[in-house]
Amino acid sequence: MAFVRQAIPLGIDTGIGLESSAVRARLVARLAKEVKNPAVLEAMQAVERHRFVDSALVTQAYEDTALPIGFGQTISKPNVVARMIELLLNGHSRFSGKVLEIGAGCGYQAAVLGQLARHVFSIERIDGLVIKARANLKACEYTNVQVRLGDGMLGFPDVAPYVAIISAAGGEAIPQTWLDQLAMGGRLVAPSWAGNRQQALVVIDKTPNGFVQSILEPVQFVPLKSGILA
Repeated sequence: MAFVRQAIPLGIDTGIGLESSAVRARLVARLAKEVKNPAVLEAMQAVERHRFVDSALVTQAYEDTALPIGFGQTISKPNVVARMIELLLNGHSRFSGKVLEIGAGCGYQAAVLGQLARHVFSIERIDGLVIKARANLKACEYTNVQVRLGDGMLGFPDVAPYVAIISAAGGEAIPQTWLDQLAMGGRLVAPSWAGNRQQALVVIDKTPNGFVQSILEPVQFVPLKSGILA
């Protein structure tokens, strides 16, 4: 059961119109070949990706591709979003507590997370994207997702700990601040540089015996940077 309501009718200045649900269903059917968690697929079906891209790109919204969102950033491919959230859920259908997202971008991934969590906190370092993400989420009536301007490398300690942390940018190493803000039993999924100097998905679980790390498939994300661009 989602904690959001999307009451805005389809077909208003979207370029997708009433076919949005059917086009989205075809995308989700393709994702289902690799993503097996039903809750993730339902969330991907529920979120109208065309509302998070620029109007000139709405006809490409349900292609499995990254798209520019301005400020040198992109909205992630749907299969990457679904894959990372499936890893983050670790077999569960919902998050049991607060979720932290590093890199709000246009708000799309935060919206998918918002379908699966009661509270999502998203940190974005680019002020223009904070404005864009907030507007997109507000237009779709997401009230359980908060987007803050801040340095993602610092996380968001004000409301920590988090049962799940996900990053849309990759650095040389996972910041210690993120690990500190992860709840016991929580899981972190982020891109990071592996030993062969290639970026890969990294999963870290916080256990009573310490952190357990798994390095998965190669990925390509924008670099993780510190500071704020206002």
